[in-house]
Amino acid sequence: MDCGTSTAKYVLFAFNTVVVVVGLLGIVFGALILNSIGVIEVDGHVGFPIQAVLPIMLITLGSIVVFIAFLGCCGAIRESVCMTMCYAVFLLVLLIIQLTIVVLLWTNKDKFNSAMGEVIDKAWDSRSKNPAVFEAIQVSLKCCGKNGVTDYVLSLQTPPASCCEHNDCSNPLNFYGGCRSKFQEFMSFSTDTAKYVGLGLIAVELVGFIFACCLANNVRNYKRRNAY
Repeated sequence: MDCGTSTAKYVLFAFNTVVVVVGLLGIVFGALILNSIGVIEVDGHVGFPIQAVLPIMLITLGSIVVFIAFLGCCGAIRESVCMTMCYAVFLLVLLIIQLTIVVLLWTNKDKFNSAMGEVIDKAWDSRSKNPAVFEAIQVSLKCCGKNGVTDYVLSLQTPPASCCEHNDCSNPLNFYGGCRSKFQEFMSFSTDTAKYVGLGLIAVELVGFIFACCLANNVRNYKRRNAY
């Protein structure tokens, strides 16, 4: 095995070892966030609130990254062309998906924020059929109504206890702000963070893809030369 192939092999192995650790940290971090959010109970139904979708996505992405990186480690250390090329293909697909998501988030921020607002609008409009959904949103986001307590007043309804800090609505200062703006702010901050993290992952994955292709090509050529 020539020097270039050995270098690519050990660099790829070290690279994927680091990626496995990063993926595991992502899973742990997502689990900690999910634990801090906790579950909520509304009308006897227990489940995760709406903002739990982000840590769940982080845990899922971390699991995928760990699997792909483990495949890369095995392919590098075993000098397997098949495993290394499978790793490169998986990495390229993941890279393309992440790049597409980052570009869409970057170029459609206003549309995304508008769509997040519509989620709250629809939940508010359908509260008569399924009040537990909007109640869960208010409990998890600590908000009140679509745009504020005035939504309940205009609907001739009494604001629920979830509209107020410590469930004490006797003091007007305890009322939370509207759910629409709070959810948009939460999602906007989360997506901004995701965009920059995604760009960093794309750069790292591109390096891994290049080294994987180099290693697979060198190993293939080495085996072809030894076959004669």
